[in-house]
Amino acid sequence: MFSSSCISTIISSRFRPEASAILLIYVPMMHFDPIRLIHWICFDFVVTFSVVLAASIVGKSGKVLVSRQYVDMSRIRIEGLLAAFPKLVGMGKQHTYIETENVRYVYQPIEVLFLLLVTTKQSNILEDLDTLRMLSKLVPEYSMSLDEEGINRAAFELIFAFDEVISLGHKESVTVAQVKQYCEMESHEEKLHKLVMQSKINDTKDVMKRKANEIDKSKIEKTRGDKGGLSSMSSLSSGFNDMSMSHGPGSSFGSGSMLGMLSDVEPISTKAKDRSRSSVTAPPKSSGMKLGKSGKNQLMESLKAEGEDIIEDVKPTSQTRAAVAPPTDPFTLTVEEKLNVALRRDGGISSFDMQGTLSLQILNQDDGFVQVQIETGGNPEILFKTHPNINRELFNSENILGLKRPDQPFPTGQGGDGVGLLRWRMQRADESMVPLTINCWPSVSGNETYVSIEYEASSMFDLTNVIISVPLPALRDAPVVKQCDGDWRYDSRSSVLEWSILLIDNSNRSGSMEFVVPPVDSSVFFPISVQFAATTTYSGLKVTGMIPLRGSGGATPKFVQRTQLIAQDYQVV
Repeated sequence: MFSSSCISTIISSRFRPEASAILLIYVPMMHFDPIRLIHWICFDFVVTFSVVLAASIVGKSGKVLVSRQYVDMSRIRIEGLLAAFPKLVGMGKQHTYIETENVRYVYQPIEVLFLLLVTTKQSNILEDLDTLRMLSKLVPEYSMSLDEEGINRAAFELIFAFDEVISLGHKESVTVAQVKQYCEMESHEEKLHKLVMQSKINDTKDVMKRKANEIDKSKIEKTRGDKGGLSSMSSLSSGFNDMSMSHGPGSSFGSGSMLGMLSDVEPISTKAKDRSRSSVTAPPKSSGMKLGKSGKNQLMESLKAEGEDIIEDVKPTSQTRAAVAPPTDPFTLTVEEKLNVALRRDGGISSFDMQGTLSLQILNQDDGFVQVQIETGGNPEILFKTHPNINRELFNSENILGLKRPDQPFPTGQGGDGVGLLRWRMQRADESMVPLTINCWPSVSGNETYVSIEYEASSMFDLTNVIISVPLPALRDAPVVKQCDGDWRYDSRSSVLEWSILLIDNSNRSGSMEFVVPPVDSSVFFPISVQFAATTTYSGLKVTGMIPLRGSGGATPKFVQRTQLIAQDYQVV
């Protein structure tokens, strides 16, 4: 309890220059706790000057992707405020802010999302709009795509950037370049630590290589020494036989002479070498290099037996040189679709995502003044998106892919499959549309587990190079395969059974494999990974022709189209 009748409290703020003043608060002190007074003064100051309650990015359906709160509030409170926002936007108001009884929403649409500030009703709306504009500039800097997936990937980076712009509910005087510099947080000590760690890793790799070479050499020398000892003993015995034959059956040797011959092995071997050189029926030259080669072969065979994939050195032939030769066609168009599918083990689809691209590769710069005429399959589930430099109106009206500026050519010399012209995506499909379904039926009987796996292929696709990888428990020996439509291989290192089918067409739309392992839980055999390729796509996109924009003598440019569908991440979970 203070003796005076009033208290003078000095409150200063480094965030609001106009608030850096002395506030005199007079409070009657009869029956008043001074600690409560200080708490009340600080709380009133924060509520009065904290204008931004939260900065968030939400979807049009109300799903919260990123939210950063700048005052102390419960999760239920902020979720309730953000859940009410889409309902208020749907009222048809054409404003960038919405006021409710307690808060104000200041928002800006960014493609299919909303960038949203939740502020108090007493805040300065001009300052809030300035803060919103700064945040809208930062979001594309950290998110590669302005959709739900892109925001989720850059969630933490966006939160850090928001904190550099807003501090305790107030906007900081920063630029986009300064925010990016602050968020990078470069440290000389960190760089030095990374260099030291990389140097240690490189030294460890060098030591591992030297140890591996020493082990290989020791195995080769051991193999060579064993075979060399056998050859020397055989030459020694043949020398004894020659001596006994030359002396005749009546001749004999004493024990002393025999011990002398055995103790002097080196001169005998030297004489045997001299005799082999002068003999007419001498054997061919010593195959010392072949001994080393055989040791290497034995090492390779042992590694193969342990499940290692060994790639042997093969001299390039004319066929391999022709296979890797660059394309000679003036135009090469590649249609590629990648599948990411997760099938449930009890049936149905857990997730389905197909992404396709159309790429153009041009050999000569002079041939770049062209347009590409295409045909789509008309699948309503597929959404097409052109490159930013492609004339989208021309594509929508005539299915022609051409640059917005016809006086500029398409780029040449692009690595890989060339420059991308068109992208498309399909994210909804039923089980009848997936290329391959897998059914796995494990059952325990006594001390064994019988596993039956079946595949069923859709008639829409002919699949090539199909590999179905089934995880197994750690086994001492390979599983016992009772029946298999195709080939199988057991990788002991990864403990995976690979079932491979070279081609699946109308002759083998279904197949099965049965094998036996020790008793284990059925969940061990999942997830099952599948790899395959096909020449038929979901989009049915075809290139019908090339349209030259400069004189070509009336001839239609020749082109080659490559089409493939590959399983990028195809699993049964």
